Amino acid sequence: MRIKFAILIPLALASFVHLANPVGFPDIFFDEGVYMRRAMNMVDIGNPQESYLYDHPYFGQIVLAGILHVTGHPNSVSTDPESLQNLYLVPRLFMGLVAIVSTFLVYHIAREKFGDSTALVSSVLFAVMPFTWIFGRILLDSILMPFLLASILCAIHFAKPHGKMWLVPASGILLGLAIFTKVPAFVFIPLVLWLVFQKRRKIQDLLVWVVPVLLIPMLWPANAIMLDQFDLWMRDITWQSQRSNSIGDIIGAFLIVDPVLFVIGMAGVFYSAIKKNKFVLLWFVPFVAFLFMVGFKQYFHWIPVIPVLCMGAAVLLLDLKKLRYFQSNTIHRGIIASVMVFGFASTVLIITNDVSRNQFDALSYVIENYEDQSTILASPAYTWILNDVFDFDNVPIDYAMILFEPVRTERVTIIADPHFMLDRDRSIQMQKAHNNTQSVSYFEGDIGRYDTQLYPYTNLRLVNEGFHIDVRSGSWK
Repeated sequence: MRIKFAILIPLALASFVHLANPVGFPDIFFDEGVYMRRAMNMVDIGNPQESYLYDHPYFGQIVLAGILHVTGHPNSVSTDPESLQNLYLVPRLFMGLVAIVSTFLVYHIAREKFGDSTALVSSVLFAVMPFTWIFGRILLDSILMPFLLASILCAIHFAKPHGKMWLVPASGILLGLAIFTKVPAFVFIPLVLWLVFQKRRKIQDLLVWVVPVLLIPMLWPANAIMLDQFDLWMRDITWQSQRSNSIGDIIGAFLIVDPVLFVIGMAGVFYSAIKKNKFVLLWFVPFVAFLFMVGFKQYFHWIPVIPVLCMGAAVLLLDLKKLRYFQSNTIHRGIIASVMVFGFASTVLIITNDVSRNQFDALSYVIENYEDQSTILASPAYTWILNDVFDFDNVPIDYAMILFEPVRTERVTIIADPHFMLDRDRSIQMQKAHNNTQSVSYFEGDIGRYDTQLYPYTNLRLVNEGFHIDVRSGSWK
């Protein structure tokens, strides 16, 4: 009974964190609009491939499309900002449930590998530390997490003396679906392969496991071949592998969001290396090595290693008792409790803010002042709503489409949010769009209420698409 009660603690905490304010925090990120647009395309035409860009496999939009279809979303909507904001309620609630399921799986993986105490501490860290708010975004990295974690858990159970053989193909199917969601998940093949192989050391087990791992993701290039677009698939795969960013920037972003988890998590990984814990090392090292080779791009690319950082941190915190200075139960438990309370308090201070409302105030203004003979240039966070909910004409799926297609109207309206302003100087067309228009309405948001140099409000530097939105209009010709 004690064990059954223990798991309720991280689940209750995760439920509060992820379901209390699902749409208000974080802001609606550019990529979320991309995945919503693709899901709506899947619902409308039944084809997971949108246009000619092959950047990610299909399972993410298939899952989202299934949720939208089953719930009948989107329902009727008005131009009121609150009504527009609720268009993200169902998918954001789904992402919250995905985070809760991931918390459940983190608990069970840690319990099987390290014991009850580590399971409780690591799952609570996963549930309450500030980095957890990122799991609320509609991102492929978050969607694949339950499949990856369940694959690992199946392999762990198979490795037990009485583990059933059906767990092997089940683990393979789950990891195959994770890769079919986002390709970098393939770096976890060595970890799960090792878990499966260590039981009987038979090649047959590996073959049964690896077949679905390889075949399921192959549906992606197979579909490109059916559409006679395999050359485009190869081109885009090459482009994806050449994207890069500074490792310092990505680490810096992690420290802005969650310096405590970063420090104790990394310390836990190093501690595991000293103890030669293969499970932790096989989870962490291949993933980070891959991202070093291919190039870090976004802070949320850390998501698949957050569970093992929490487990490593939990092992380290619990083993502090072996040191002379922490042998007192009061001091030892106080340290662990302090980390958890600090993390939870920091998270609550930021997730209870509504930072996305400003985005829908701006969108509401654009919809209510829409002109048939004007092209609207905006982030996908807005364009899927304009196209799929309001059936507006002359709305490219992404403002960057003006680089590839001519603007056919005499006037343009721009939702110049921070993402647009970041991209503005990357092309002549984008500069022209901005320079040929004038500000007609400016939406500041509530950023002035916060000191973003003071933690935990430093997190607001990464939700800045909800602030400073300039709606501009003017002649294109």
